[in-house]
Amino acid sequence: MDYDIIVIGSGSAGLMASVAASGRGASVLLLDKGNKPGRKLGISGGGRCNVTNAKELDELIRHIPGNGRFLHSALATFGNKDIIAFFEGLGIRLKEEDNGRMFPVTDKAKTVVDALVNRVRSQGVEMRLNSPVDRPLFEDGRVAGVRLRTGEELRCRAVIVAVGGKSVPHTGSEGDGYAWAESAGHTVTELYPTEVPLTSAEAFIQSKELQGLSLRDIRLTVWNPKGKKLIQHDGDMIFTHFGLSGPAVLRCSQFVVKARKQFDVPTVKLTLDLFPDKSSGEIFEETLALVRDEPKKAIKNVLKGYVPERMLPILFRKAGLQAELTHANLPKTQWQTLAELVKAFPINVNGTLSIEEAFVTGGGVHLKEIDPRTMESKLMQGLYFCGEVLDIHGYTGGYNITAAFSTGYTAGKSAAEAASGQTLE
Repeated sequence: MDYDIIVIGSGSAGLMASVAASGRGASVLLLDKGNKPGRKLGISGGGRCNVTNAKELDELIRHIPGNGRFLHSALATFGNKDIIAFFEGLGIRLKEEDNGRMFPVTDKAKTVVDALVNRVRSQGVEMRLNSPVDRPLFEDGRVAGVRLRTGEELRCRAVIVAVGGKSVPHTGSEGDGYAWAESAGHTVTELYPTEVPLTSAEAFIQSKELQGLSLRDIRLTVWNPKGKKLIQHDGDMIFTHFGLSGPAVLRCSQFVVKARKQFDVPTVKLTLDLFPDKSSGEIFEETLALVRDEPKKAIKNVLKGYVPERMLPILFRKAGLQAELTHANLPKTQWQTLAELVKAFPINVNGTLSIEEAFVTGGGVHLKEIDPRTMESKLMQGLYFCGEVLDIHGYTGGYNITAAFSTGYTAGKSAAEAASGQTLE
C-alpha cells in the first residue's frame, strides 16, 4: 500500500482534508493537476479570501439554499467557529466585516493560502503538483488507488475527491470529479450556474443606457410566471452591457435558472425596488412635495437628486410622463405610476452567463448517496467527496468556503480513522 489516503485537488476542501487526515497520523498524498495549490482560494473574496461567515449555525445553513441542511453533521464536526480558531491557530488574525464575513486582517488571500499549504507540508503530506489524475481505481466494491494520466498507478486505502465544480475553470475546476463519481455508480444531478450575473434583452439594456450604473441598498425580487414571489434579496447591484450583476443579482440568479427550467419560459421577471424602506405612497408624496417646492422647474431636473438621473428617462417613458413637465400640469395618475415604478421597476431576464463564468456550480454528486457524518460514498467503500463537487451551493459571503472547509475536514478525519481501523466518534 503506497498511502493511507490520496486527496485529489488542492483547493479549500482538499487542503483541509489533507490537514485533518495527516493530523490523525495517516500517510497522505495530495495530487493536483495545476502548478499551484489553492488557486481558487487565492482569488476568493475579491482576492482578500473570505474564510468563513460568523453567523449562527441556523442562519449559516439558511444562506446555503442548495442543500445546506445536509451539512448539519459536518458543521458539528468542524463549523465556522472551528474554522476561525483553526486559522487564528496558524497565526492569521481575522476580522469580521458586514454580514458576518470573516477576512484576514492583511486583506490578502495569499496569507491564508500560504499558511494552509505550510500546515499541510509541515504535517508530512506529500504534495505532487502537475499530476493530473485519469481516474480512481476500484476493486471488489472498494477503492484501490488512482491512475495518473501518465499511466502511473498509486495504491491507497481511501481516495478523497476534492476537485471542485465547473465554475472558474482557469483555477483547475473543470468538472473531472463528476465522471469519476459516475464510474463508481453515483448519480450526478444536473449542473447549472449559480451566483452568476444575469442577462437581459430589455431595450434599455441593449441600448446600454444604464451600463455601469451602480445602485446601493436596493431590493431585487424574482417572480414566477404566475406572479408568485420566489425570493427577494437586499443589497447592491450594477447594470452591465449584457444585463445585471452585483451581490443582490448573484443571490437571485439560481432562482432565475430554476424558474426558467421549471416553467419552461424564455424570460423571468424581476422587480427592482429603489427604496425598500418606503412605500409607493410615501414616494408619491415626497416626490410631489419636491415638485411643488420648485414649481417652475421641469420634473427631470427636480427628481435627479431623488432617483438615479440615468434612470429618469426610462421611468418617465414607462409612466407616460414628459420630462419637461412642471408642477402646474402634472397628471396625478401617471405620477402614481411613477411612484409604483420606483418601488417595482420591472426587468425581464432571459438567462445567465455560462457555468464557467459563475462563481459557484449548482448540482453535483447526489447527496442521498453520501454519508453526511463522514462524506464517504454509500456505494463505494473508501471513496469520499467534499467541496463543490457535491450538490451543495450557497450564496457568496463565506458560505461556500465554509461548506468546503467543513466537508473537507470531515472527509479527511473520517478517512484517516477508517484507514487506521478506528471507530468513528
